[in-house]
Amino acid sequence: MSTPAPIRTAVVAPLTTTDAEALVTAATAAAEAARIAVSVSVLDAGGHLLAFRRDDRAVLISGETSTRKAFTSLQLDAPTSDLVEAVQPGGPFHTLPTALDRPLLFIAGGLPVRRGGRLIGAIGVGGGAPAQDHGFAETALGVLA
Repeated sequence: MSTPAPIRTAVVAPLTTTDAEALVTAATAAAEAARIAVSVSVLDAGGHLLAFRRDDRAVLISGETSTRKAFTSLQLDAPTSDLVEAVQPGGPFHTLPTALDRPLLFIAGGLPVRRGGRLIGAIGVGGGAPAQDHGFAETALGVLA
C-alpha cells in the first residue's frame, strides 16, 4: 500500500491593518472625488472589523450599512450587488435576511477581498447610491492588486 502524497496548499497572507487602511483610504478618496460622503468598513476573514471611517458629513446610518454590506459579502463570498435578486420574494435566499442573529444587508456596496484567489476579508461602503457605493468599493480593491 502506498502512502498518499501530502496535500500542499499555498500560504496566503491575511488581510492586515495596513491593507485595511489602504482600502479605506482608496474608497474614501473615490467617494470624495465624486463629492459623496460615505462610511467604509473593512473586515478580516473572521468577520472582525479591521478599519472603519465615516465622513462626518455622511448620514449616520451609513456606518451601520457599510459594516453590514461587508459582513454579508464576506459570509456569502460574493458582491452584495450580485445577491439582491436572490433575496426577493420567490428567490433562493428569500428568508436569509432574517435567518441569522447578525443582520445581513443585500444592497450593492459590499465586496469580498481576495488574495491569491482566497477570501481574506471584505469591504463595505455606504452613504451613496448603491451603484456608487459598489464603484467606490471596487476602486478600493485596486490598491491590493
